Amino acid sequence: MPQRSVSATRIVHAPAARIFDLLADPSKHPLIDGSGSVRAPRPGAPERLAPGSAFGMDMKIGLAYRIENTVVEFEEDRLIAWRHFNGHRWRWRLTPLADGTTKVTETFDWSTARVPLFFDLSPIPKRNLAGMERSLERLHALFGSNA
Repeated sequence: MPQRSVSATRIVHAPAARIFDLLADPSKHPLIDGSGSVRAPRPGAPERLAPGSAFGMDMKIGLAYRIENTVVEFEEDRLIAWRHFNGHRWRWRLTPLADGTTKVTETFDWSTARVPLFFDLSPIPKRNLAGMERSLERLHALFGSNA
């Protein structure tokens, strides 16, 4: 079976709770999106995500479109993941470190997709990995080195 996820990791100079608060606020997602595709939350998005939260985002990759998401993994200050209509997931895992920084890992996981073969055969995982690396750079820049 092929590997069906890609991940990027970076140390961020902020406590996990502060980073999680940003990730759990859909209105902040455009600030950290390294792909350039996330524009804004759709009307009706919750102010803070929780288990089972549904939220839509205005997106643009060439053409503008909308995507609906549902939070499917949630552990306060440690883990949040949402699923798109096709079943693939975007996951953020936060690991607090002894010096007050946090190891942040973002994962694009298509093992749960309805048609994982589509992603296996496409350039999307490689493109998403590059976007995740830029997202982590943006997240790091938001908190700086003395958060």
